[in-house]
Amino acid sequence: MANRLARWVWFGTAVLAGVAGMVNVVGFLGFQHQAITHLTGNTSLLAAALVAGDGHGVLQLAGAMLAFVVGAVLGGLIIQDSTLRLGRRYGVALTVEALLLAAAVPLFERQLMGGTVCAAMAIGLQNAMATTYSGAIVRTSHVSGMFTDLGIMLGHALRGMPIARRRLGLCLVVISCFFVGGLLGAGLFGVLAYRALYVPAALTGATGIAYVAYRQWSRTLGVPA
Repeated sequence: MANRLARWVWFGTAVLAGVAGMVNVVGFLGFQHQAITHLTGNTSLLAAALVAGDGHGVLQLAGAMLAFVVGAVLGGLIIQDSTLRLGRRYGVALTVEALLLAAAVPLFERQLMGGTVCAAMAIGLQNAMATTYSGAIVRTSHVSGMFTDLGIMLGHALRGMPIARRRLGLCLVVISCFFVGGLLGAGLFGVLAYRALYVPAALTGATGIAYVAYRQWSRTLGVPA
């Protein structure tokens, strides 16, 4: 569960939730006004576009959804495991995500669908990285599950039942960092437009470098993950 998550997982979760919040708000504020980081709303919009006969909308939404899945597939190919553990190739995955986000900028500026595709693929890759660790589910690209867990734990507290405090903390970290990322993304978009995506690209790249450095330090000192 969450009480067994290593410190590097908490740090990475906070950063990546903020990254997802930034990317998603840029998608909403951009020329397509489309969510990037979650598929629930896009699935509903796709159904509506199909019924309305909106071919352009269908292509746009289906492309973003497929790109997210392709990104997750890429994450599975790179990491090759379903368990968060020090030693996996997260540095490589984070570098690829950073490159995809950076590549999305000129495509968005030309109002090409490739911008959404690159951004959605980056977030799909990110979400594939944040999987299970000792029974705790960590997702950074959306907060619906975290709000659900938060509600469940509050319900337990009202009944006088014990709550998993570290799991509660994890939910609050993801929700708050996603929200703060949205605030930063909206502010940066007003100043930099699509170039605001260079900030989450830099954050993922820096996180990848920090992970590699921490991994090497842990190996040198024999510190457990």
